[in-house]
Amino acid sequence: MAGVAVFVDSRGGNTRRVADAIAEELGIVVGDIAAPLPGDARLLFLGSGTYGSAPGAGMMKFIAAGSFAGRNVALFGTSGGDDGSVKMIAVMAEALEKKGATVIGSWHSRGQFLLLNWGRPNEEDLAGARKFAREMAASR
Repeated sequence: MAGVAVFVDSRGGNTRRVADAIAEELGIVVGDIAAPLPGDARLLFLGSGTYGSAPGAGMMKFIAAGSFAGRNVALFGTSGGDDGSVKMIAVMAEALEKKGATVIGSWHSRGQFLLLNWGRPNEEDLAGARKFAREMAASR
């Protein structure tokens, strides 16, 4: 899908699996957060695992280095706790809005990754991420 990009910061691989599901749904590949932001991407999906109620350092560095003015951003995340990803997404949203982005939506795990992470994200989680991708892409 032209004009759309997916980027993720994932240490353990759970959030990367969600990013892969989103990208596959949109017919694209996940981008490298160490690379510059593509100039033609008007819709960005940005995701991170939750580390102390905050996004990964790599994602925050990516946001700090990027130009987000005039871009729509959909945020996603995973967390071991119920509130962790909600707080983490709020941190990302605030940083992006300060850089001129319009945050159009968010999706997060249900806080079941920490102790019960075997098999997570499961197919239900990934189906939710794919649905989120379709809805955000349709709104652009």
